[in-house]
Parts: sequence; C-alpha cells; structure tokens
Amino acid sequence: MREMLTGGPLDVLTGDYLAELTMLILARDRLKDPSLGYAKTFLRQLEECLGLALERGVRIVVNAGGLSPARLADAVRELAKSQGLDPAVGHVEGDDLLPRGEELGLPGGLLAANAYLGAFGIAECLRGGADVVVTGRVTDAALVVGPAVAHFGWGVGDLDELAGAVVAGHVLECGAQATGGNYAFFREHDVTRPGFPLAELHADGSSVVTKHPGTGGAVTVGTVTAQLLYETGGPRYLGPDVTARLDTVRLTEDGPDRVRIDGVRGEAPPATLKAGLNRLGGHRNEVVFVLTGLDIEAKAFLVRRQFEDGLVADRRPAELRWTLARTDHADAATEEAASALLRLTARDGDPARVGRELGRVAVEMGLAGYPGFHLTAPPGPGAPYGVFEAAYIAAGEVEHTAVLPDGRRVAVPPAPVTATTGEQSEQDEPEAETGAVDPGPTRRAPLGLVAGARSGDKGGDANLGVWARDEPGWRWLSRTLTTELLRELLPETVELPITRHLLPNLRALNFTITGLLGEGVAAQHRFDPQAKALGEWLRSRRLDIPEALL
Repeated sequence: MREMLTGGPLDVLTGDYLAELTMLILARDRLKDPSLGYAKTFLRQLEECLGLALERGVRIVVNAGGLSPARLADAVRELAKSQGLDPAVGHVEGDDLLPRGEELGLPGGLLAANAYLGAFGIAECLRGGADVVVTGRVTDAALVVGPAVAHFGWGVGDLDELAGAVVAGHVLECGAQATGGNYAFFREHDVTRPGFPLAELHADGSSVVTKHPGTGGAVTVGTVTAQLLYETGGPRYLGPDVTARLDTVRLTEDGPDRVRIDGVRGEAPPATLKAGLNRLGGHRNEVVFVLTGLDIEAKAFLVRRQFEDGLVADRRPAELRWTLARTDHADAATEEAASALLRLTARDGDPARVGRELGRVAVEMGLAGYPGFHLTAPPGPGAPYGVFEAAYIAAGEVEHTAVLPDGRRVAVPPAPVTATTGEQSEQDEPEAETGAVDPGPTRRAPLGLVAGARSGDKGGDANLGVWARDEPGWRWLSRTLTTELLRELLPETVELPITRHLLPNLRALNFTITGLLGEGVAAQHRFDPQAKALGEWLRSRRLDIPEALL
C-alpha cells in the first residue's frame, strides 16, 4: 500500500482481499468471535498508510469488509481517531444472505452465503464524500468500476463504458499478475519484485494499464492477455452491472510498460446475481509415504494393501484416495532424488475416522512394511474442510445498500434492463478456421515454446487460458488445440466435460474443465487444488509443432 501511495500519482487505491477460500476462513473466524469476519490485514496496512492517503488526496476502496463491512468501517474510524485523523468512511452491505437463507430457499448448514454485488453502491459512497469505502462481497472488478461511475457520472445504461471499466478492473484485481507475476514467459523480464499495476481510466470506458516508474516487472500485451484469461470463460463475462464482451477487447502497446484497452462492448447484465455458498464438508487428513529406490510400483501396492487391511471396518473413512507422484530418478546422486511420494488422503464426516485411526495404522506398518519405510511427517489430527458452491439469486431479492459517511442509507436498485436466460446461455462462438493446411515440417516439442497459458479455479471447475504470440501461431493453435487433444495432453481431464471458447482478438482459447477441482479449493480435491499450475503442465506437454513457429 505504501509503495502505491508513494510511487506516483493516484486518484483511487483499490484492494481485493476476498478469494472464495477467504470467505470460508472469515466465516470460521466469526464463529469463534462474532466481532470478527473482516480482513484484519487491511487494518494493519491502513495503520501505516491512512495519514499518507489523506494527505495525498487518494481515496481508498476495498472489499476487506468480508462478512462484516459495518464492523470494519467502525474499526477504521477507531484507528483513525487513535491517530488524530478524521476520514469520511462509507460502507456497502446487503451481500450477506445468511440471515435470509430460508426465505431465499438456500440450503441449510451454511457458514456463509454472499451475493456478488456491483459497483453502484461504491459509487454512492464516493459521491457521498467518502475517503474510505469498505465493502463485503462485491465482484472484484466493482472496486474499479465504482470509482469510474462516481467520477464520470455513468448510468446503468452506459453499457460499453461500464464494460470497459470491468475489463480494466479484471486486469487489476490480482495485482502483480498483470505486471509479470505468474507469467508464462517470465524469463523475458526481471520479476524479482514486480510492481503493482494501475489503470488510467477514460470517460469512454477505454483505459491504459501501466505501473509506477522504476518498479519491477513489465506491462505488455502478453502480461495483460494472461490476466484477461485468468478465471474467465467464454466471450460473455457476466456481472451484476453489465455483461462485458471479452471477444471485443483490443489490446495495443502504448509505449514502454503501457497497454491500451479499448473497443470493449457491453450488454445488459443477467437478471440474477451469483452467490457464493460456503459450508463445512467434513474432515480430512493425509499421510505421505516415502518410497525410495527400486520397485516403486510394488512398494506402493504393498502400502495400499497393508493400510487398507489394517483399518477396522467400522472406523474406515468414507473416502480414501491414493496418488503416487513419481518424483524419483534412476541412479540418483541423492536419497531425496531417488524417492517417490505416495499420498493417502482420507475424508469423512466423523473427525475420529481421519484422525488417530489413520495414525494408528500408519505407525503399526512402520517395522512391517516395505524396505525403507518412512513418512514425510507423523500423522496429525484430522482437520475440517470446506465446500464452495455457487447459487443464483434474483437481483431484486438482494438488498444492496450504500451506507454514506453521514449515516444515510441509500438503497441501490438492480439493473433495470437485464438479459434473458436464453441470451445469457447463447455463446455466439466464432468458428475456428477449417480445412486442411500443410504446416510444413514439424518437430516434437513442448507446447510452451510457442504458447502461453494461465489457469485458475472457479469453485469446482478449472479455467485454462492458452494464447499464441503472433497470427501464424494463432492460426495453428486454434485449429490444433481441440478439446480432444487437450484430453490427450492432460489425462486427468479425460472423463470430465470441457468447454472450449475462442477469443480471436486475444489470439486465445479459453477452456472450462468442469469438476476437475471437486468441491472447490477448501476441499483439497487434488494435488493443485486451485489449478494454478494446470497451464504450466499443459505447456510442458509435447506435440508436433510446425518448425516455422519454433
């Protein structure tokens, strides 16, 4: 926060604190202490930087309120008072659906249920004179769209302008991911300590993404493309204020570390708001066996047979999942390099079945198992895991409210014009070019030599964006990387539904892999529970690539 305030001019400083997993963490905090439920990190940052922001006239807009935006607003006022400061603080509420769960037909047993609100409550607070605005669950892009609405005076009908700001907000939301962090071609830039991105917003909805002078990393068409593909799907990017057409986005270099975004078209938003539902799914535990040297597969088979035989029938966990990671190398120079890891993950609603019972069986095998038996760590007690799922609530049912610095409460109505269900589901996908094309000589090589990728999670689904770096690469990629080939390259996806979207303006394909992540990140369904490295796995896979591209 200090770096952004001191590195160059700003009008508004935004901060996104709420991942899907964060909402579950805050819900568990609130169970222990009803006064909690917000991101305490923000207060620690503000303690150092509030005076600096006020001195420089920078307004602050964050979603750190989590489940308790009103409490965080009070905490900000108390912090300011202790420093002799008097900022105007507003907050946005109405996203918390838990108290109305039965009325709205939500399932029971939830720890948190929050609608994704839009930008107009933030704009009301800023127009009401707020220096600091804290919200609960809003869309990540709303933190940028709200200040733009307040500054330019846009209304609910200015769909193209709103859509342009949504795209800028999506680029900024994950911080240094737009300036070279988590970037496929990271060796092209010094990303030891990348700076944070900023957007210069214009009245027509266009923007320029850049960063403060002298900060690390880079802003290029590539880094911005990567972030645009992150955790998105098809051409229509649905939001509570507008549907942004990602297939209309134009990116152009605008000087060193400057990328212009324009051409974005907007459509009416859907009639429903997405809501994130969090609940406890049960308890889980894991044991990792180290298998060293020869006969790795046979050792793994023996472990599984001995372990499952050792479980008492009426104490057996509901789910046992075994995965063998062949991290071993033949004729290795170190013991660690000669070892593979066999991971057992157990889940059950009863914590006792995944706690001492697992530890008992693993320890009893210690002197009676495979040669070289040892574990990465002693088995511990089981831990609860969470489940995230999405629901959709009629926008008119959600009580979106802006609480202004003077205490006035302003109701924020839903969008007056919305898309029909049919319009939401219609994809209008451009067709890939067809017809046989002679690629010339080819060579077996990793896909990542000619394509970038960025991947992430949306609940239990994985998003995987892949882009080409030039037009010849795009023509080859769009014809070659079909859903069938993706299943061949990523065998974990073989039995899962995959949707492929084309975004020609970005020279990109975006895949949604349904169910790869089970019940979401908190359930720890797979080795990489948020699919963060799924794209890098794909880039490492080998296929026949035209030598002209290589």
